[in-house]
Amino acid sequence: MAEYYDPQTYPKEWNYLQTGTIIDQYVIERELAHGGFSSVYLARQIADQVQVAIKEYLPRKFAHRTWNNQVVANSEETETFFKRGRVLFFEEAKVLSTLKHPNIVEVIGFFKANSTVYMVMTYDYGLTLDKLLNDKILTVSEELLMTLFKSLLTGLAHIHSQHYIHLDIKPSNILVRPGNDALLLDFGAIQSFPKSHLSKQSKILTKGYSPIEQHDLSAQLGPWTDIYAVGASMRVCLDAKTPVPALVRAQQDTLVPASKAFKRKYPEHLLKAIDWAMALQPQNRPQSVAELLQALVGS
Repeated sequence: MAEYYDPQTYPKEWNYLQTGTIIDQYVIERELAHGGFSSVYLARQIADQVQVAIKEYLPRKFAHRTWNNQVVANSEETETFFKRGRVLFFEEAKVLSTLKHPNIVEVIGFFKANSTVYMVMTYDYGLTLDKLLNDKILTVSEELLMTLFKSLLTGLAHIHSQHYIHLDIKPSNILVRPGNDALLLDFGAIQSFPKSHLSKQSKILTKGYSPIEQHDLSAQLGPWTDIYAVGASMRVCLDAKTPVPALVRAQQDTLVPASKAFKRKYPEHLLKAIDWAMALQPQNRPQSVAELLQALVGS
């Protein structure tokens, strides 16, 4: 009988590719970030020393890294989920490689190695919005909100024009570059639309940012779904705390409208645009990025 992984028995550092590891045509410098399904590394292309970011598929619930860097399923029971996720990860890389826009993270390659898959992205300098807010590095102003989110919405409009929706917009997936220019990250939840509904396996939710219809496998999703998440990401800049989750609001909506809570601090049209984007029911929100942009500039 095959032996399977016990997470308690392996050194913690085995979770990540170590500095100096050579993979394909790249050498790993350090880990940049990690989540439940992947890790992101800073790396250099060996040929020209250009820095890149490399995202590795490693769903820690279903798989682990062995001593020789192979990524394998934890058990026979998890192998199906691991392999299905690996296919979806590779499909995500293929889709992203076709979505070229200055405000969308650029995938410049993808490859298979170590029994898993990797996507290679351009490396951009900046800090994610959640870090800037949590560490109080950012001074929130009308100018900041307009500059940052107009650039984000420009990228989002391009995604929607290609008949995709992001489905995981939140401050940790918004990189703030010099000049408050936004770069939208992490397309692990991306779906095409119009389409049939989400499956349980493809449902990714973030409390405070995922709208009510994203919790319902039978609901129709579309640009309005991403627009709620953009509104919530703007709202957290004002409140300095995660908005009330949509499911809680559906039971009893205690979220004070931005147009009331910040009446004398920001222009009325800006606050009303945020409230409109965060309308609980999808039909009551802007149905397109163009509508939201119009509302943000007060026209």
